[in-house]
Amino acid sequence: MKILSLPRLSGWGLFLAILSMAMPAFADRPTFDTTAQDAYAIDYQTMAVLLDKNGDKRIPTASLSKLMTVYTAFGYLADGKAKLDDMLPVSEAAWRTGGSKMFVPYPGEVKIDDLLHGIIIQSGNDACVVLAEGLAGSQQAFVEKMNETAKKLGLTNSHFANVNGLPAPDHYSTPHDLAILTWHLIHDYPQYYHYEKDLDYTYNGIKQGNRNPLLYKDLGADGVKTGHTEESGYSLIGSAVRNDRRIIFVLNGMQSMKERGQEGERVLDWAFREFKDYTIVKAGEPLDQAPVWMGMQQSVPVAPTKDALVTLWPGARKDLKVTAVYDHTLAAPVAKGQTVGKLVISSPDIQEIDIPLQTTASVDRLGPVGRMAETAGYLLWGSKH
Repeated sequence: MKILSLPRLSGWGLFLAILSMAMPAFADRPTFDTTAQDAYAIDYQTMAVLLDKNGDKRIPTASLSKLMTVYTAFGYLADGKAKLDDMLPVSEAAWRTGGSKMFVPYPGEVKIDDLLHGIIIQSGNDACVVLAEGLAGSQQAFVEKMNETAKKLGLTNSHFANVNGLPAPDHYSTPHDLAILTWHLIHDYPQYYHYEKDLDYTYNGIKQGNRNPLLYKDLGADGVKTGHTEESGYSLIGSAVRNDRRIIFVLNGMQSMKERGQEGERVLDWAFREFKDYTIVKAGEPLDQAPVWMGMQQSVPVAPTKDALVTLWPGARKDLKVTAVYDHTLAAPVAKGQTVGKLVISSPDIQEIDIPLQTTASVDRLGPVGRMAETAGYLLWGSKH
């Protein structure tokens, strides 16, 4: 990696640096032809969109919406409003709920830990109702909480009418929103994500296996949820980690469980193969010298506050541009750790990335004589130094 400084473009304010990488050229961005009607895939670390086939299309979510149910429940746990060993009562309505079941007892009580297993692994519609009624007082109150949470997460094209994804006119989401929800599930509650990769669970004497076909293969998969209704077809939200890199994808509208497993495996292999994560510069690593006015030193080193990480296909690397933009003229004294601008990373293939730039050293102010000389030099030659 080589950073080339270009001439100043406008007074003190703007400096450019171009990242020059000698890489072979590829004509087109990689594409993926899936039999799924709708598909969306992102890189977890950078949120880069790798695949978008009808990503903003509203779809009936079926059991995929149970991710919002458990995400909302995780919020109760994290906030201390509930504990995993709390026992929740089983209502007759919960016991009678149709579709896939955990087989909760009525009358009876079920531990929250068991309910989470029952929802995530066994896709129990009855478990969803017990959890909702026990945490919020009623299904409706819990659904309202789900929709409030969706808004907070920025899921602008999602609405939930029930806690288990059974067909309802105003129950929908999009592949994009479901991918973002999955990202938050993994990022916000890592302490609970382990439920997603369990292969089976036994409750009430009944052992049921996880319906996620990717978990049974050596793919790096560790979640997250399957779904199926006559209206939506077979669907899958998947996530896998290889070499410390995670991919999240959503597939919807497939014809069979076999196809669901095959397409999930194919999209993972494609995403890991065709796209890579590149660290342009690490947090705290000086990458430029910002000019300083009236300082004991004429410049100060600056560095990004976090790693500059991008996801690219090989052909896009040659067009990557890194720009250091300063907020204003730096006048001494300058403190170490002072935010002075931002690093802008852009490419035709990625959404612009902005990272704050901070000084890695301090610069003291010149004394009276030095300041007079600095001012005289500027007046005579139009230069700060």
